[in-house]
Amino acid sequence: MKVPDNPNQTTSAAVSGTEVFLAFGSNKGEPAAFLRSSLAGLSAGGFAVKQVSPLYETDPVDCEEGTPRFLNGIIAGSWGGTPEELLELCQRLERQAGRPEKHSSRQSRELDLDIILFGDRILNTRKLTIPHPRAAQRAFVLVPLNDLAPEAVFPDSGKTVRELLKSLPGRSGIERKNL
Repeated sequence: MKVPDNPNQTTSAAVSGTEVFLAFGSNKGEPAAFLRSSLAGLSAGGFAVKQVSPLYETDPVDCEEGTPRFLNGIIAGSWGGTPEELLELCQRLERQAGRPEKHSSRQSRELDLDIILFGDRILNTRKLTIPHPRAAQRAFVLVPLNDLAPEAVFPDSGKTVRELLKSLPGRSGIERKNL
């Protein structure tokens, strides 16, 4: 399965469910292969992948010194289950890619899948926070999300992706890649 660089390309048939935006990234091994594999795994797990943003090579943020650059993007799709069930699927795919169950967010990783927006849901539990708590401050999330859904609203702030991106100080260290 090719990682589409056209944000309007659909990779699987739509199913009913909640509109969801996932961030995905990798900086170990063959990042593009891990990202392609995650699309197949998400689809097989019941997540209907509708669009994939262009991919961006980005500087690591809040990582250990010497951490290699990441390949990041956004997946738009729909999910018929709960946010917790989607989190379980994402974590299972991360583990299958080789990421340890217990890991530091400051380390390199084969695959990172984060739920950014889950419809208009606001959730804050011990295991899961939606919208993702740092997404609104991260260019590596907002830039590709803006490619797909500039008018999507973060329900906790009431601001659109476009508004959040405009207020983000600097976007250095992010470069669009054509794979």
